[in-house]
Amino acid sequence: MDTVKYVIKYKLSDERRFDFAQLKTGSEEEAREAMKKLHGDTEVFTDIKVSKAL
Repeated sequence: MDTVKYVIKYKLSDERRFDFAQLKTGSEEEAREAMKKLHGDTEVFTDIKVSKAL
């Protein structure tokens, strides 16, 4: 299965942020796993929204 580039919008420590990731399904769970790889397991992510990147 191919991956698609998604933008993940979220809050990290009450700061609105976004990252791009190659995901298979674009699910919130998959996005959380990608963000853990970027930021580590200790960070708390809230208000997660995933959409295909333009």
